[in-house]
Amino acid sequence: MIARQRFDDNPCRPRHFKPPPCRAIVPNGPTKQALEACRTRLLVTGALFALVFAVVALRVIEIVAVGGGTAESQIGRFRIVTAPVPSHADIVDRNGNVLAATLDSPSLYGNPKQIVDAAEAARKLVKVFPNLRAAEVYAKLTSGKSFVWIRRHLTPVEQYDVNQLGIPGLEFEHEERRVYPDAALTSHVIGYTGIDNAGFAGVERALDGVLKERREPLQLSLDLRLQYVLHEELQRVIDDFTAKGGAGLIMDVNTGEILAMTSLPDFDPNNPGAPDPGHPAVSLADRMFDRTTLGVYELGSIFKIFTVAMALDYGTATVTSTYDASHPIRIGRFTISDYHGKHRVLNVPEILMYSSNIGA
Repeated sequence: MIARQRFDDNPCRPRHFKPPPCRAIVPNGPTKQALEACRTRLLVTGALFALVFAVVALRVIEIVAVGGGTAESQIGRFRIVTAPVPSHADIVDRNGNVLAATLDSPSLYGNPKQIVDAAEAARKLVKVFPNLRAAEVYAKLTSGKSFVWIRRHLTPVEQYDVNQLGIPGLEFEHEERRVYPDAALTSHVIGYTGIDNAGFAGVERALDGVLKERREPLQLSLDLRLQYVLHEELQRVIDDFTAKGGAGLIMDVNTGEILAMTSLPDFDPNNPGAPDPGHPAVSLADRMFDRTTLGVYELGSIFKIFTVAMALDYGTATVTSTYDASHPIRIGRFTISDYHGKHRVLNVPEILMYSSNIGA
């Protein structure tokens, strides 16, 4: 057997050697003070965390036990959803059909100082926007400015295609676009807006300030159904007689409300400057001209109504009075005749029926 050796006699410790246990080290002085400070901080931090968890637990118990239901069912009470407010109110007809609305529309701009390869960026952008010229895009991207517009009012597909290009220095600006669901049907009444949504014609221009202040839709007296009928009938008559244009309106005689108003030719307010595919020969000025509100017309035979009304009112004529309209009447240098004369004696109702210039 191997005799048990002492640790002090032989530094090579055998496997069965068991060293004596060490005594605990008791810190003194600055070390002891530092440990006490750490212990205090840990206790305070733990107490704060315990307090926070206790408050949360009490609130959950209050919601579930006192308020009723589950915690998930109460989430909606504390969720605040703020929808963006459009800068212009919608325009609707008397039945609530939308005639004009404001939609979110991103616009593309560039920071030329961040564009690495302007020529490559211009080439890629022209593929996304074929109607842009590469030279103009390149000139913008090399202008040295911090902000240049590339394209206003993008469609979702166009925005996606630009994102796929991955060109640094191209960003999107949140904007709004005015849209008109019925296109040309109400173009002369509603009007249209510019690139910055400023009203340029019709209701959009006349009530531009009102539309900016309102949050509820602006309701007009128009009836979209009557507007469609009037538009179609007027277009049919213009096509049948090869007329240059026409205008018509429908009014409620009891209230004076305008139920329908149309002027042809018209335009698409979503793209006012675009040519009309159905009538390419019609100029933009003719399509933008509203014959119902801007046209000046000689009243002509409508004055016969006032002439007959005054004659009946003053007693100089009665409904049964007759007048010879068989021959033209010459007064001074002028000769009064009937366009479609009956060449006979006419009574007062017949003068209005046949629009007789001689009888009136």
